Amino acid sequence: MMRSLYSGVSGLKTHQTKMDVIGNNIANVNTTAYKSQSITFSELMYQTTQNASGPNATTGTAGTNAKQIGLGVQSAAISTSITSAGSSQTTGNPFDIRITGDSFFVVSDGSNNYFTRDGSFYVDAAGNLAMSSTGYNVMGWGVDPETGLVKQDTVTPLRVMSAENLTYPPEATSQSYLSGIIDKNDTDVTSESGKTVNLNFYDNLGYSYTAKISIHSTATEGQYYMQLDDLLNADGVSLSETFGVPLSDMVNLGASGNVKVNETLAPATQNNADGTSSTAVWNNATGIMTVTTYTTQADGSVTTTTQDYTQAQLEDMAGDPANNQEALKSIYGASIDPSIVAMSFDATSGKMTITEKTVQGGIVTYNTNTGLFDNVNGEDTVVLDFEDDFVNGLGETTSLGNFSDIEIDLSTTSRFDNNGTSTVGATSGDLDGRGTGRKLGEMSSIAIANDGTISASYSNGMSKVLGQIAVAEFTNPSGLQKEGDNMYSATQNSGDFDGIGINITTSSGSYMTTGVLEMSNVDLSTEFTEMITTQRGFQANSRIITTSDSMLEELVNLKR
Repeated sequence: MMRSLYSGVSGLKTHQTKMDVIGNNIANVNTTAYKSQSITFSELMYQTTQNASGPNATTGTAGTNAKQIGLGVQSAAISTSITSAGSSQTTGNPFDIRITGDSFFVVSDGSNNYFTRDGSFYVDAAGNLAMSSTGYNVMGWGVDPETGLVKQDTVTPLRVMSAENLTYPPEATSQSYLSGIIDKNDTDVTSESGKTVNLNFYDNLGYSYTAKISIHSTATEGQYYMQLDDLLNADGVSLSETFGVPLSDMVNLGASGNVKVNETLAPATQNNADGTSSTAVWNNATGIMTVTTYTTQADGSVTTTTQDYTQAQLEDMAGDPANNQEALKSIYGASIDPSIVAMSFDATSGKMTITEKTVQGGIVTYNTNTGLFDNVNGEDTVVLDFEDDFVNGLGETTSLGNFSDIEIDLSTTSRFDNNGTSTVGATSGDLDGRGTGRKLGEMSSIAIANDGTISASYSNGMSKVLGQIAVAEFTNPSGLQKEGDNMYSATQNSGDFDGIGINITTSSGSYMTTGVLEMSNVDLSTEFTEMITTQRGFQANSRIITTSDSMLEELVNLKR
């Protein structure tokens, strides 16, 4: 039989194989991250009919070349254009990721690791990041629970929506500060109730509360006092009502201290609530305070009554104002709260001096020259001190252990003229935003950075790292073996995967992009051109067979 027949058959077979490769490329023109293939041919083998000979000096004959007849063609290699990137397709899905560079995602079926450029991922029912096509887990690095940082170790499935990641734990407020201006002419500051400032804070279960703090002026220039008036829960209910005990039995603000709240009260002329009027006059010579009361009768006449108080009597009143409130009021025209006021009588002027007030709170002092904050109880801060246990209204021991002591910084407050308006306000957290406290947060979004770091944001304003997508790189990526479903496995000629992987940004120019997928790198114009040449090659090889057949037919016909 003629050797050309077999050469033609081999040519048909190889061109059929090439057409198979081209067909597969075209079929996968829209396959995510598909890498096109190409085939190269090589000579099959040769039959040597005469070996080569060298020149013969003795006979003077020249050398001859070998005589060899080729026996066809074979497929030499099928190569994958694995390092050539495909075009980008925007999807808007945050779990669709494109790799730029020569790296591969690492995915696992639970037993074996595979490698892919297909970044079409989703989160399954167990919260794992997985391939959309196969459900294989995307592998990466977890977070060290002590540091909260990614720990690069043997890759594991990325469970980004585990139960512990769906929420961010609450935290009690531990820091706060007051800021703004205290104007000494502000009528709120000088009033009995003081300037009210609300501090919103959280306990360690995430429940919100409001501390109502009041700031009061004193008789001392540049000095004020602040006290805790009430604690309200989120519904506006006072804790005093909730626990059935006075607020002062539960919480302290700062430390107890005495401040001057008024200098003096002079004998006064006043109109009384009962329609009478009265005048108090101190006679220093006799040591008698004379109070004259004028009463207008029905006929228009005025009757006069007189009451004398000796110095000793007035001094007794100052020492025991609780039982002498009406008398003191008739003389000085002031409403005296005997539970918080210490009083003294001046025998020279007849004036009653309120010298100090005991407060449970912070005594705030400002520099009278600069108006800047000086100290509160000798420090920069006071502490809202929650006692661990107290006795409630039922006689039961109750704990406020869910609360954390709150340090209040006043260093940024000042005392300036602001047209009679104070702007002081309270903010939770310190000046750098630490210790603000927070409620329980629910996961609101997930973001993937260009280095593969996965972070979650929560409804309480917090965020945390959930893990990082690891990638693999190979010395010879073309040596990877296709496994179908857009996946590859390592071979002896690709290089091994060490089980840990690398951070993608350690490779120059490599990074991840979310909301984008890498498409096929098949070039249709090239494939159609290759298809034409393949068709022509197949035609030519078929002509070898038909021509050889005709020659054999002529040979057979010689017998006729």
